[in-house]
Amino acid sequence: MTGAVVITRPLAQALPLAARVTALGRRVELLPLLEIEPLPQPTALLAALARLTAPVPGYVLVAFVSPNAIDAAFAHIRQWPDGVTLAVLGEGSRAALAAHGVTPDRVHIVSPADSAHSDSEHLLQTLDLQALRGQPVLIVRGESGRELMADGLRAAGALVDVVPAYRRSVPRLTPQLAATLRHLLSQQNDWIITSSEALRGLCDLLVRLDQEHPDAAQQNSVVLMQQQHLIIPHARIAETANNLGFSRLTLTGSGDERLLAALQSRL
Repeated sequence: MTGAVVITRPLAQALPLAARVTALGRRVELLPLLEIEPLPQPTALLAALARLTAPVPGYVLVAFVSPNAIDAAFAHIRQWPDGVTLAVLGEGSRAALAAHGVTPDRVHIVSPADSAHSDSEHLLQTLDLQALRGQPVLIVRGESGRELMADGLRAAGALVDVVPAYRRSVPRLTPQLAATLRHLLSQQNDWIITSSEALRGLCDLLVRLDQEHPDAAQQNSVVLMQQQHLIIPHARIAETANNLGFSRLTLTGSGDERLLAALQSRL
């Protein structure tokens, strides 16, 4: 019997993919492993956006690291300023921009040239770094994150501001979540893992699950999880998975189309 497809994205980004997986005839389990919350006092974000939307825009380029960063920023932006380039990592961010009325026919949007590699490294390779020397650039991201993009832009001579727009956190281990994890580990599923942080958080939850809900008949939950099949879009997440003891991996490349193709190949 085919198990479920477990989608671990934050809920808002999980729902569109869930609909497409269901259309393939697969049962879906939603298990958001990261909760996204707005910052209670986004002082730095508001100051940067005021500079961006001034009569003479204060940035030539704004890079958003995720759809969540886009949604948080556009809650405070009425209209995108003329002449300011947008940089994003992948199709999810382009869709988030389109939902806010920002499309390539109106705004210059840059993303990695190879859509199979939607990450900071490939975005830096796509940008005209020489043209950014001495120019003000804004990066909008979560409260924590990789420094690679900012470091790469600064190394090229750009004047970089990095501001947080939202907060990520692993959900609390409630009795309901504990029961869900036990249920999912009782069968073989396909787990869509789109974040290294989410995978590390899942392993931490499973350790706490065994500590707080001991069951003499239950195997080590992390070991059971390591026997599950993971579908992963990025090599960096696959490296995290290997370091955490996972070996049943399918690396797809970026984009929901590739995730869906990997699922179809398992039907």
